[in-house]
Amino acid sequence: MKQVQPDVWQTELESPFPGLTTHAYLLTRARGNVLFYNTGHDHEIDRMAGLGGVHRQYLSHLDELGASLNTIAERYGSLLGGHEAERADFAKVRAPDILFRRHEVHDGIEVIPTPGHTAGSTCFLATSSTGRRYLFTGDTLYLSDEGWRAGLLPGSDRAALTASLEQLRALNPDVVFSSAFAGEAGFAEIHGDWAARVDEALARM
Repeated sequence: MKQVQPDVWQTELESPFPGLTTHAYLLTRARGNVLFYNTGHDHEIDRMAGLGGVHRQYLSHLDELGASLNTIAERYGSLLGGHEAERADFAKVRAPDILFRRHEVHDGIEVIPTPGHTAGSTCFLATSSTGRRYLFTGDTLYLSDEGWRAGLLPGSDRAALTASLEQLRALNPDVVFSSAFAGEAGFAEIHGDWAARVDEALARM
């Protein structure tokens, strides 16, 4: 685990297949830690114990499913959150304890459905104890060497993804963390230019 913000820890790099790299992020909180995305590294799951374990695990979409969801839940008694549209996919690995259906707040985390990359793609906005706003975009927006890009793949819904990006454009995050990424890092500090970054991603679609 690598500390990347005062209250955010990044798991070791994973490469599920060539060209794809991912991290998961543990947000440490007095009310219970939240793990965003997923990791298959058993040693990283073990290290989370020293940071207070995992109270909830939120997946941004079905591509983050894996057997380690059961390992994390069994080790820490954590609750799993995922979007209702992908409930059947989740159930093949682990049924979600918490279903995301609409833009709402779960345990202090703002849940923002952002369909397009997949039908159940979801982003999360969390306010740190330091006052900073962390946006977790999954693969709806991911960081590349060229900047932020939209997660438009074969099978994605372009119109839905465009609408989702326009929704995210209205936010004002301080740090943005994607799940997959194609550059040197999976997160970036934002310095008042978030709308412009999203506009660039829209233009690249």
